[in-house]
Amino acid sequence: MPVFEYRGLNSAGKTIKGLLEADSPKTLRSQLRKDGIFLTDVLGQAEGSRGAVRKGAGAALAERDIDLRKMARGRVTTEDIAITTRQLATLLAAGVTLVESLTALVDQVEKERFKRILSDIKQRVNEGSSLADALGQHQKVFGSLYINMVRAGEASGALDTVLQRLADFTEGQAKLRQKIVGTMLYPAIMLVVGGGILVLLMTVVVPKVTKIFETMNATLPFTTRVLIGVSNFLQNWWFFIFPVLGLAIFGAVTFFASPRGKPLWDRFALKAPVFGSLVRLLAISRFARTLATLLKSGVPLLAAMDIVKAVITNSVLSEVVEKARDAIREGESIANPLKRSGEFPPLVYHMVAIGERSGQLEEMLFSVADSYETQVDVRIGALTSLLEPILIVIMGAVIAFVAFSILMPILQVNSVIR
Repeated sequence: MPVFEYRGLNSAGKTIKGLLEADSPKTLRSQLRKDGIFLTDVLGQAEGSRGAVRKGAGAALAERDIDLRKMARGRVTTEDIAITTRQLATLLAAGVTLVESLTALVDQVEKERFKRILSDIKQRVNEGSSLADALGQHQKVFGSLYINMVRAGEASGALDTVLQRLADFTEGQAKLRQKIVGTMLYPAIMLVVGGGILVLLMTVVVPKVTKIFETMNATLPFTTRVLIGVSNFLQNWWFFIFPVLGLAIFGAVTFFASPRGKPLWDRFALKAPVFGSLVRLLAISRFARTLATLLKSGVPLLAAMDIVKAVITNSVLSEVVEKARDAIREGESIANPLKRSGEFPPLVYHMVAIGERSGQLEEMLFSVADSYETQVDVRIGALTSLLEPILIVIMGAVIAFVAFSILMPILQVNSVIR
């Protein structure tokens, strides 16, 4: 059923805009009238990713202005998918049919883009498509892991159980991402604020204060000369420095995102002091939990390894997973290629080997994921408590250098006068 975007007037005469499912504009008008809304205009009709936007009933396709704020509000987040997945699992477990469950989700979702996507999925399922195939039309939103787990759940007849696992997995990934972003947010704000204060000091405050040194015949201290030189450089060349710095950052990001530069960056990230171990822990915990969740949901091992390879963003570890998949195809176990790579800690491949021998591979992988996620929490807490005093000390040292460089010549003049 298509979703119409409409504009109307309520009983108080206030303009209202929104989205509503209806068979036709006529049905839309009737539904809105029941809610006390007088329809004034049908702005468009959209069917999820099919992207048909029709101006009015039966009008030709037309260009629409892009509202950036509207697009930002309509972005589908991991949290949105996790909440919707859990609600769908609850409805299915209660015996509600799939189409009715999707209808309920469409009615309660507020984000316009997500509402259209769910409406399109419901329409495809209503037309006889499987849920996995309908989700596959929105690959960028749900991802291959989600779609393949749903496909396995439909094949096994345990879709509600698989959706519960998917909700747990998605929520866990969202919480982990929020924790990492929250940890890095404070240092980033400190660096931006500190850098802004420093630039302000060097370009506005320092030049005015150091003017008094121009009349001095005495030789200025080295630190004062360095301060004046840096201040003059920033004043005279700021229009050159910032564009060059921006281009350098853009060039570095572009290169390290390219097929040639990404392996170099990923290898450096794994070996970087302090942060390297955290990056490895995060990647391995994601590998273990993703593979365990897929296998537990009934996804075949080779297909699961393909999905895990796509989920791991570090190309070095992703290549190890690819080689492990090829080795498994040739009849080898999972543990041996992980051990040969040298990129996975002994705990991982030993636990995997024990799981393969005992037939409890999923449980062992879940244990590995839990263990490494606990270590990630500890490391993140330690980094948070460590970064704050380090940044404060650095900023204090810079301010102290500026103050010392300004005060030293003044103290020297006072001592000469006395």
